[in-house]
Amino acid sequence: MNEHPYDQLTPDRVIDAIESTGRLSDARLLALNSYENRVYQVGIEDDNPLIVKFYRPERWSDDQILEEHAFSLELVAADISVVAPLRDEAGQTLHEFEGFRFALFPRRGGYPPELDNLDNLLVLGRTLGRIHAVGRAAPFRYRQQITVQRMLLESREFLLGGFIPRELEPAYDSLTRDLADTVTAIYSDVAPTDLIRIHGDCHVGNILWRDDTAHFVDLDDCCMAPAVQDLWMFLNGERHDRQLQLSELIEGYSEFCDFDPRQIRWIESLRTMRLIHYAAWLARRWHDPAFPRSFTWFNTERYWADHILELREQLAALQEEPLQLL
Repeated sequence: MNEHPYDQLTPDRVIDAIESTGRLSDARLLALNSYENRVYQVGIEDDNPLIVKFYRPERWSDDQILEEHAFSLELVAADISVVAPLRDEAGQTLHEFEGFRFALFPRRGGYPPELDNLDNLLVLGRTLGRIHAVGRAAPFRYRQQITVQRMLLESREFLLGGFIPRELEPAYDSLTRDLADTVTAIYSDVAPTDLIRIHGDCHVGNILWRDDTAHFVDLDDCCMAPAVQDLWMFLNGERHDRQLQLSELIEGYSEFCDFDPRQIRWIESLRTMRLIHYAAWLARRWHDPAFPRSFTWFNTERYWADHILELREQLAALQEEPLQLL
């Protein structure tokens, strides 16, 4: 088996990296739940523990990482509760140690928000409205956009290159071609003016809820995309439930940022792209030993059969009328 770059990220190297920034670790090290990057809580002598994130080699350029950091700091400057990277005395947020790029973050406590509480959705909507008001002020120069080509077409081709079981390939090929055609037709309505800087991976796992406040973490996937991308993942349940949830989110959102209702039509297209891209993300990372250990259900015949069933349901959802604000 080929050695993965993260195999070189030993506990000693993690601590040495922290101490290269001028801090003294007490050698208490706790690996946190992260797969794309490697994230640890590190104890610091006579101070609070810090969170250190080691960026996956060859995923982002320095410019892309620094743009993520700058956006986080811009949000903090606007008094929005985002966990942003710490700056050193020279104002730098991105560090390098023995080939690994990393950033340090303050530790924050909290728990995932309860989405069945409409008051929580109102608060989430307000916070996202404030984030997007900042996000609309200027575009990213280096970060990616959410596009059908990148999220769906390239992911589809990668999976058809050897991950889909042979007996399921015809069904997957035909189904994803239909999905691509449908999503392309719907998503073609997106104009350059619809694209703003957003969080990009906005789900409950990236929110720490404390004192009736939503604290947003992990802007690793921040990108240029329609505002609704940061809203739709909070919706669940039957159609009426989702319409009620969306209405609550938009009510809070609109206190700080205008929302264009035509974006609601793109929700199922964005969901479709995410479903296919997520499967391809797991496949692309399958050589990383952490993935087979953590996602034991992936890349089995049952997984792909269930995935195809889910995509068939998604094709039906794309044919339905968009949600309505209540």
